Amino acid sequence: MNRWTLAALVTAVTLACGIAGPTMPAATAQTAEDPARYRAEFFDRLRQALAGQRDVQIVGDRFVIQSEVLFQSGAAVVQPGGEKLLAIVAGQLIEFSAQMPKSVNWVLQVEGHTDSTPINNSLYPSNWELSSARAIAVVKYLNSVGVPNERLVAASYSQYQPLSSIDRARNRRIELKLTNR
Repeated sequence: MNRWTLAALVTAVTLACGIAGPTMPAATAQTAEDPARYRAEFFDRLRQALAGQRDVQIVGDRFVIQSEVLFQSGAAVVQPGGEKLLAIVAGQLIEFSAQMPKSVNWVLQVEGHTDSTPINNSLYPSNWELSSARAIAVVKYLNSVGVPNERLVAASYSQYQPLSSIDRARNRRIELKLTNR
């Protein structure tokens, strides 16, 4: 190994270990605030605002809404009762985001989940399309009531992230997660 290669290796190890100070990603992480600090407070506000709502709960770092609250079976159109619930979520999110520092680069990830029962119709040839359409419908509704598009993400998991192997209904859900962009 020549001395230039050795010098480059020593420099790389020194920087990686933080001996010579933080690396660029570490320095960036120190200046930008992490949304995880705000997630618990946001979910606490949601819990209070939605107290008494059936089929709505906080599980770990996610806010879980059973699909039946938002959609008819096999459909991805948000029902009026679901709109009321999502309007509360949007209101809390808008109010809370106004209090977050501008340096917090957050998004609300909306995740669509289905059960393992196959769907195959002209609108949704598989559970992938149904779970995607549901996540997108929630994102579009949240945007329509004031949540900026740049703060929303739609994700689809189909039947591949089940909560229960016994109770299929628990697997049909929308999950909301406040996370970094």
